[in-house]
Parts: sequence; C-alpha cells; structure tokens
Amino acid sequence: MNPTGVVILRATPIHPDPRVEKVGRALTRAGYSVQALGWDRYGSLPAIEKDSGFIVRRLAVQAAAAQGLSNLPALLRWQVALFNWLRHERHSYQVIHACDFDTVLPALWAQRLWGKKVIYDIFDFYADMLRATPRPFPGIVRRMDLAAINQADALLLADDARYKQITGARPRLSAVIYNSPEDISQNRDKAAPTAHRTDQGYSLRLAYIGLLQIERGLIPLLEVLADHPEWGLDLAGSGAEENQFAHMAHSLPNVTWHGRVPYDQALALNAAADVLPAFYDPRIPNHRFASPNKLFEGMMLAKPVLAALGTNFDRILIQENCGLVVEYGNREQITNALKRLEDHALCQRLGDNGRRAYEATYGWDRMVERLLGIYRSVAT
Repeated sequence: MNPTGVVILRATPIHPDPRVEKVGRALTRAGYSVQALGWDRYGSLPAIEKDSGFIVRRLAVQAAAAQGLSNLPALLRWQVALFNWLRHERHSYQVIHACDFDTVLPALWAQRLWGKKVIYDIFDFYADMLRATPRPFPGIVRRMDLAAINQADALLLADDARYKQITGARPRLSAVIYNSPEDISQNRDKAAPTAHRTDQGYSLRLAYIGLLQIERGLIPLLEVLADHPEWGLDLAGSGAEENQFAHMAHSLPNVTWHGRVPYDQALALNAAADVLPAFYDPRIPNHRFASPNKLFEGMMLAKPVLAALGTNFDRILIQENCGLVVEYGNREQITNALKRLEDHALCQRLGDNGRRAYEATYGWDRMVERLLGIYRSVAT
C-alpha cells in the first residue's frame, strides 16, 4: 500500500521555516510521503531541495516588497499558481496541510473539486496582520478566514489562547501544536562552539534571531545596549526593517550582526547566549496571542527569556518562572531586568525551570503525538 501523500503549503520560501520543517520531518518519520510547496518571491532559490528529509518545492512568483493593498496583485498571482500546481499534481497527494490564510483558499478548492483532505494550520491570524489596509478589508478577510476554518477537515493552532482569536468559528476537529523546537539537549554543549561569537568579556550575552521589525521592540533594546557596553548582543534575521537594524548594529561595538542565518546556526547563537529577549508589541492583536519559537527555544536550551507584558506568552513565563517580563519599550525596566540577569545563578535557575517545563508540557515529542493524532483522524 502506498503511503499517504501530504503537501504542506506555505507562502514563504521555506528557507528556513522551522515549523514547516519540523512538521514535515515528523510526518515523514511516521510514514507519510511529504512534500512542501513554498513561495519564492525573487526567483533566487532552487526550485527543488531535499535538505530537511523531504522534498521542498518553490514556485517563483515575482513579488516586490510592499504593504497593504499593494500586496494584493502578487498575492492573487500566488493563489493562481498554487491552485494550478494543486490541480496538475493532484494525484501526488491526498492531504493538504495549508499554513495560514494565504494558502488555504486554493486548498479548499482542491477539497471541493478532488476530495482532498485539508488540515488548516494557523501560525498567525491573517486579518489581525493587516496593519496597512483600509478598515473594511480586515473584516472581510476575517469572515472569509472563519468560513475557511469551518470548511477545513481539521484546525491546528499555535497556542490555546488563539481560540479566542477565532471566536465564531466552528472547527470540525482541532489541536494546539506549540512552536516548540525539536530537542537537541544531548548535543547542547556542542552547539555553542559552532556559533560565531565575539566574546569580549561581556557580563551578559544576549541573542535575538528572528523577524526584524519595529514592533519586535528592538530599538529600545539597542538603545539600552548603547548605554551599557558591558552587555553584548548577537543579532540576526530578516524582515521589513532589516537594513535599518543592520545599520544600527554596525554602529554599536557590542552588537554583532550576523544577517540571515540557517536555523541550526540560530540555535547555536541562542545556545551561546545567557538571555533571549523576545519583545512583542501588545497593541498588535496577533502579538497578544503570540506563542513564539523563542519562548520554547529558550525552554529547550535552558535559557531565560525576557519578554513584554500583555503578549500571552508572558503568562507562560510567569507560570513556569522561566524568565522576566517588562513593559513593552520601557528602557528603564529592560535595563533593570538585565541587571538582575547579570546574576548568573538567577539565569541558571530560570533556565532550569524552563527546561523542566519543556520536558513536562511543551516538548516537541508531545506536539508530534497531537499532530499524528489529527492526521490519523483525517487521513484514514
């Protein structure tokens, strides 16, 4: 009997995309035939790769950096290309794992036309990400998204708090899959030397690797570091304000700029740090329901996380006593928290608490059990 074919759809180039890669590996190990399909906006990446243990394909659909409704033409081209691929390759898969609203509509057409099963994985609720669009547009997208949730065969959410965000939807089947990393604890001591670390006797070492946006609270953090040369920061990632943050990093001798790095190097940089800052602006709806990789990476690596109040995962930090929380953008509170974390016994204690919570509740092995339970219910 041939294995069940799964295609994971994601409107990123999957270069990297930790959640997609973890899901793909877990399904492959469980005996599914997995391929992922991503969006290469610049046509600069290989059309086919197999670095993650399964096939990653990319559709080169040109799109320039834009915001608001300026994104719409490119997004429509992506939808058409995605549907055409699903039609052409419809005999190669039985289950579509659609990530976020920008892939689910073509998936639902494949469900209707060819009887495919659709598992809808919401990383971020799309309507709450539309910060630069006219007022009626997010409401329209919200109604469409809730309808998509109802039509999908199953729903996956990144945090149980997000059930509040989709109030009004009636999913047929659902599960929470936290953004936990795969456990590298056995190799944790080997991870740090692979990171490019320029240690200059800093009393505290921080690492931020992720989305480079103003709303991630990086400017107040960099301003604090400008006043405290005794603390160092490894900064890496990509995003809308990437050039701005690269320029700021180069102007500060205690900030090391790494640019875009693969996920294993990101984990290595985190493993080499003492503290992982993860500031999300609580004024943004999606941030109030955030369940970011950084929180669970910190837990897995036994590193304390420094976060902003009012962003949902501050609840987990407080509950598990595995980090400190401050008011978003408050430089004085950030400074005081980092001074507290210069006490390495405190860092160790908070990190150990996080590690215990990872093993007991949030570990990726537990998430895989939930994921496979959903697949068994949908695909059989």
